[in-house]
Amino acid sequence: MDMREELLTLLKLKDIDRAGWVRAGVSNPESVAAHSWGMAILALRLCPDHLDLSKVLQLCLVHDVAEIVVGDLTPHDTIKGQEKHDLEREGMLKVAPQWIDLFDEYEQAETEEAQFVKAMDKLDMGLQAMNYAQQGIDLTEFIASARTKTDGTEFASLLE
Repeated sequence: MDMREELLTLLKLKDIDRAGWVRAGVSNPESVAAHSWGMAILALRLCPDHLDLSKVLQLCLVHDVAEIVVGDLTPHDTIKGQEKHDLEREGMLKVAPQWIDLFDEYEQAETEEAQFVKAMDKLDMGLQAMNYAQQGIDLTEFIASARTKTDGTEFASLLE
């Protein structure tokens, strides 16, 4: 794949709607790329000083790149767990093998940076649900899910 083709492929993330919002009936749902940007902006604002901000932002921006190939899989889909991970890892190797180490770091969540980014993933979802709730749609399941992943962190109060 030449550079232009690779870049055009990566930019397809901007055209993939977040499946959970579509399923919930949100009009004009955000794209997967918009979600990644949301995580990055939250991380830029909330990242603790002892973490490597550059690494955190890289993890935010690439954590869902595989969805270009596999789509945005949600907990409501039949593909879950190891099967989901394997499909996404394959997708990552197909479209962005240069970032497979970042993908693995995020997925394994063994570093403080990856753990922080996982919290940003859920925080972004919860805050976005609060924004979308203004459309009169019941999105409490999304906020509740975000709360379970951020409980015990300094970010839990942001979802109250």
